[in-house]
Amino acid sequence: MRLVFWTAFATFVIDQLSKYYVVHALNLRSIGEIDVLPPFLNLRMAWNYGINFGLFSEAVGDTAWILIAIALVIVGVVIYWMRRDPPGRIGLIAGGLLIGGALGNVVDRVIYGAVADFLNMSCCGFNNPYAFNVADIAVFAGAIGLVIFTGESKGKSAA
Repeated sequence: MRLVFWTAFATFVIDQLSKYYVVHALNLRSIGEIDVLPPFLNLRMAWNYGINFGLFSEAVGDTAWILIAIALVIVGVVIYWMRRDPPGRIGLIAGGLLIGGALGNVVDRVIYGAVADFLNMSCCGFNNPYAFNVADIAVFAGAIGLVIFTGESKGKSAA
């Protein structure tokens, strides 16, 4: 569980520091956009009041608290899973990524009332209209890692 904790902690810190730097130090919330390596990497400020790709963002009010509760339940389930049936090293890292990313977005919802998204990447004639953040990357990578690197691989053969 130590590996899960430290991975979650590092993910959370990197996410929060990157958001603080972009939102406050670069003042992206006022500027709105900064081209870094166009079109491959741009900073585009977007406040996500919903879930991925802004789904359910039109439902305001208690939505943030409902999403916070759901994220905390998911964190609790992943911690329980990691304790009850610990996967291998990569699975533990994946669990830590998911936990750290989810908690990073929870903190955004508490502080800002929305998740601070700012990374925008496009390529090869495709103009991506969406922005994301380090926590989103960690949640996605963690979820994929848990699917791939956990399960019935402890010497049991499929019947």
